[in-house]
Amino acid sequence: MELGLVELAWCFHEAKELMTPLISEWAEIGDYDEMLKRKGVEQFAEELDRKAIALHNTASGKSAIYEAWIRYARQHPERVFDVE
Repeated sequence: MELGLVELAWCFHEAKELMTPLISEWAEIGDYDEMLKRKGVEQFAEELDRKAIALHNTASGKSAIYEAWIRYARQHPERVFDVE
């Protein structure tokens, strides 16, 4: 959680947990929405999307990930750039 975006990281984790077992079926069906519907997880996926989007968009309209990355790079340039 180096960027400090714990809730957004949780959304990515939950999306991975949701989608990993469904990838092969998605490839067979070829339709993401239909696959979610068949599995009965369409509402959970939509709620997860809404939460991630809300967490991603900052009050200034900028990306929370981008802003966190800029903060991180300024605080820890040695971890981002090849500097001593």
